[in-house]
Amino acid sequence: MKLSKAQYDEIAQFLGHVQPTRQSLRKLKERFPSGKEVLWDSTCLIPACGDGNKLSEVYALPTSVSQSQSTLLSIFSQEYQKQIKRTHAKHHTAEAIETYYQRYLSGVMKNAAAPVLLELANEVDFAPSLMARIVLERFLQEQEGTIPSKTLINSMLRDPSQIPDGVLANQIYQCTVNDCCYGPLVDCIKHAIGHEHEVLLREMLLEKNLSFLAEEQLRAKGYDKTPDFILEVPVAVEGHIIHWIESKASFGDECSHQAYLHDQFWSYWNRFFSELPGWSHFLWHAEQALCHLN
Repeated sequence: MKLSKAQYDEIAQFLGHVQPTRQSLRKLKERFPSGKEVLWDSTCLIPACGDGNKLSEVYALPTSVSQSQSTLLSIFSQEYQKQIKRTHAKHHTAEAIETYYQRYLSGVMKNAAAPVLLELANEVDFAPSLMARIVLERFLQEQEGTIPSKTLINSMLRDPSQIPDGVLANQIYQCTVNDCCYGPLVDCIKHAIGHEHEVLLREMLLEKNLSFLAEEQLRAKGYDKTPDFILEVPVAVEGHIIHWIESKASFGDECSHQAYLHDQFWSYWNRFFSELPGWSHFLWHAEQALCHLN
């Protein structure tokens, strides 16, 4: 079955009461066992002629590609990130930072092997990797007497063996591997999935003998913002002419659509196709693109 707006809202509401851990993912799958039948939607966005800030039509085209676990994980991640953005400021006040650091010191003094930082993050409803960053920055500031650079912090988060304190390094590692939404491990996975989907899409375009320019070719021509692929010869899909394809390996909720429109898609329209008032484009997930081209 297709994932309806009501079903999405139900999933989002459920996610508002759980932590971003693998245990929560298991609870999510138990709560929505029909997720194994959930299908992705391909959303077609048509800019209203003469108005670059509105959409004249938004609708969904069903596909037959099942994405149960990845769909639930993507929704899980997006909803939790929204929550973190709403509460981010309160966790970064000077008082909060000092409280977290002192609680960390007190906790590891009692039991250095216990997952002190991970439990603290869950207790205050904050992402474990972000809690690890706060405590690491505070620790380095105390050790060096100055505010550490972001480059140094990011390097230590990616490789905790660089942290001069072994106990803290272990605490940071525990937070990283148990965070499903933030942190260097998650960033690496997202990057790999995104690259994989672009490769699959490229292979399908080649298989279908469609002439295209890839992102790297467009950048070589001097474009700083480009879609993943521009079709040199447009194709028709469901009665609409497709000029370019952008692959997004994530769930396309309304918030994501609006963000991508603001950050990417309107600039693509202005740079490449502003003289074509009747054009339309598909926001593709990689699997959706392969399905439609078939």
